[in-house]
Amino acid sequence: MTLQDLGYSNLLEQFKIEQNLDSLEIGRVISEHKERYVVKTPKTEFDAELLGNLRFTAESRYDLPAVGDWVAFSEYDDNKAIIHAVYPRISIMERQAVGKKGQIQIIATNIDFGLIVQAVDRDFNINRLERYLTICNASKVEPIIVLSKIDLLGESDLENIIHQIKQRIKDVTILTVSNQIAEGYDNLNQIIKKGKTYCLLGSSGVGKSTLLNHISGKSLMKTGHISTSVNKGRHVTSHRELVVMENGGILIDNPGMREVGISDLSDGLEITFETILEYTQNCKFKDCTHTHEKGCAVLEAVENGNIDSNSYANFQKIEREKLHFESSVLEKKKKDKSFGKLVKQVKKQRKQNKY
Repeated sequence: MTLQDLGYSNLLEQFKIEQNLDSLEIGRVISEHKERYVVKTPKTEFDAELLGNLRFTAESRYDLPAVGDWVAFSEYDDNKAIIHAVYPRISIMERQAVGKKGQIQIIATNIDFGLIVQAVDRDFNINRLERYLTICNASKVEPIIVLSKIDLLGESDLENIIHQIKQRIKDVTILTVSNQIAEGYDNLNQIIKKGKTYCLLGSSGVGKSTLLNHISGKSLMKTGHISTSVNKGRHVTSHRELVVMENGGILIDNPGMREVGISDLSDGLEITFETILEYTQNCKFKDCTHTHEKGCAVLEAVENGNIDSNSYANFQKIEREKLHFESSVLEKKKKDKSFGKLVKQVKKQRKQNKY
């Protein structure tokens, strides 16, 4: 194995030279556990922690390592290491942090393709597909839709689902697989490219870990049996992990997402709902909200059937969520700024009282 097999590029090598990091080793973060990391090199893996200066100077979560990151580190004991720096990222896949107002959660970094996995049974939801597409498009990650558990449907029902997707989602590759009879994996294997990184996205129990095991030909991830009560797989993946496949591809498995919160993803919305936004150019008013105005080209297109009404409703919901997130971020910044001023005042007062 070489660094290139892990996804190493000329841009990373250039950064290494420019920042004088030649004296440090380089590796890729393959898992994270509460500020402790597993860093993989072509030869071995290290249990790593952050250099104190890196931890205390970090201004936000973006300054700390995440799964998929390249890091500069030094070994201090057998398979023990200290992370000194994080290399620049080509992409950051993120969502709104669950239960944390105005905060983001990094899903993974340095991703080339997002494999959006949905089971064709009860999990199937086009609105959720559009959410995952928005996250991928905002991150400049190429999305690929993978429909799993196709053995649970007849051929005509499956064709109907694919038709529904194509009506609302344009120019995105759609693949179908059956975990039970291992059908469709030849087509999936053909899109896996050496040195490229693929991130598995989807809800709990849709078969992401099973899919990873089929592609690799090994039982790399634990899988759960199908629940007879809800006809869904049980959630078994508890943390993100990067795996280098024998065919040269690199996959990141993720815990199932119950919520796909949208953060500041204006670019992602524009790409995902490009058809809707094209109509906005023909609206009578420049500040049209596309909700009630006369002369709104978007509303006319919805009425005429040129825009899918369900897709339009989903677009409105995601846009409202994005605007709410942006206002929460501004509110948080104001509070942090006010708190910072208060701390400075207290320090200044203490200094004056000292003398």
